[in-house]
Amino acid sequence: MRKLLALVLSLVVITSIFNVIPVRAEDEYQQLQNQINDLQNQLDLSKKATTPLEGQVKSLNEQLNAIVAKIGVLQKDLQKSEDDLSFKKEVLARTVRNFYIGSYVDIPLLTLFASGDATTTLKQIAFQQQNSLQDKSLIGEISQKIAKLADDKKRLAASQEQVNRQSQFLKGEIAKAKSFQSEIEGKIAALSARQQEIVSAKSGTFTTSVGDVPLADDPNASPSFNPGFSPAFAGFSFGAYTHRNGMSQYGAKGRADGGQKAEDILSHYYPGSSLKKDYSEPGNITVNGYGSMSFDTYMKRIYEMPNSFPMEALKAQAVAARTYALRYTNNGANPICADEGCQVYKNDNKGGAWEEAVNATKGWVLDGGPSAQYSSTTGGYLNNSGWDTGCGSKDCWTADAFEKKAGSPWFYKGWYTQSYSSSSGKCGRNSPWLTQEEMADILNANIVRSHNDADSGRIIPVTTSCWGGNQYSMGELRDKANGYDK
Repeated sequence: MRKLLALVLSLVVITSIFNVIPVRAEDEYQQLQNQINDLQNQLDLSKKATTPLEGQVKSLNEQLNAIVAKIGVLQKDLQKSEDDLSFKKEVLARTVRNFYIGSYVDIPLLTLFASGDATTTLKQIAFQQQNSLQDKSLIGEISQKIAKLADDKKRLAASQEQVNRQSQFLKGEIAKAKSFQSEIEGKIAALSARQQEIVSAKSGTFTTSVGDVPLADDPNASPSFNPGFSPAFAGFSFGAYTHRNGMSQYGAKGRADGGQKAEDILSHYYPGSSLKKDYSEPGNITVNGYGSMSFDTYMKRIYEMPNSFPMEALKAQAVAARTYALRYTNNGANPICADEGCQVYKNDNKGGAWEEAVNATKGWVLDGGPSAQYSSTTGGYLNNSGWDTGCGSKDCWTADAFEKKAGSPWFYKGWYTQSYSSSSGKCGRNSPWLTQEEMADILNANIVRSHNDADSGRIIPVTTSCWGGNQYSMGELRDKANGYDK
């Protein structure tokens, strides 16, 4: 187990947890950071300057609403005045007429001559003078009220227009500032993305979120498993132990579930190959341990993909298996093995959907191109065809990886068993999680092995039951590792 874990951790944990990015004083990463800092400063200043403007716009809108309300009141007053306008005009006209008639016609001497009673005459003169004053006052009152209402309305309308202009101007300035801020934020995002590319290039990989990946076939191998101690260390990998060449079987299932035909699936996984549909298969093939048999019989006894998979995926598998067998045996001239080293063969027909797929693709082979290899799960990436995702790049990995959508139990998991099956030997462990001491023991083992120690054969696990021999204890291995000049 120590050897196995040392291998897994050296490939997964050490590269993903303990990456050290070399820093140079003026490297591109730092230059990008300086640009980001400068843009962030501009962004902060712009936002600080915009905040007061937004406050002014709010205040102006409040003023505008108050003015509109006042204008509404004046409108009601004017409307009331207009409703009484006819009466007031008649009163005004009559009053003006009486006033001027009284001023020019009601001469006191004429009244005096017409009356035989001087006292009555004097009273009439006083009454006429009083009426004249009242008429004059009424004329002024009506005229002033109408003029004031019109003037107030005019002034408020002018104020409304001015406040509205100021508000529109400030809104325009705020819109420009917001656009500028959005542009800066876009530049910051682009520079940050470039920084991430640099980090990825330096670390030999790229950083990603595991996302909502399917649970492993073994719950104890899932990242959510609680080992019951802390701190805890484990190595998790995408795609199990795979050569990442040719077709992903779970990827083919995901593509078939999405409506792709066998031809489309093969075209993706074997770029540069053409599909030949009239190939003459050899009469016989020899399988190690089982002897010679017809090529058609051999094809129907390949146990590589479940019958429950979609027919288009099974057809793609049939073409890949047929092509692999023909190339491996040199068109039937050489024998082929019966296990995972070649492709799994069992001495009875598989039947069902697999046999239908074999019959439907009889004579179909890949012509030219890369190896006709395939594997169960690759983690969403293949050497000859790149990212196995819906968008065709890492931008939608892991969420849109075809293997994830197909539910591969090996898409992402921690390995601690002797073989692929969760039912295989556990070597005394129940999960991939390691204590701090066990993790240190693996790192010490890596240091000792890197120095080609003469007793490197003693670097075997002390906490498992899969290996015997005179293994180093954790303390002995720690002392040896500490003795090297690192």
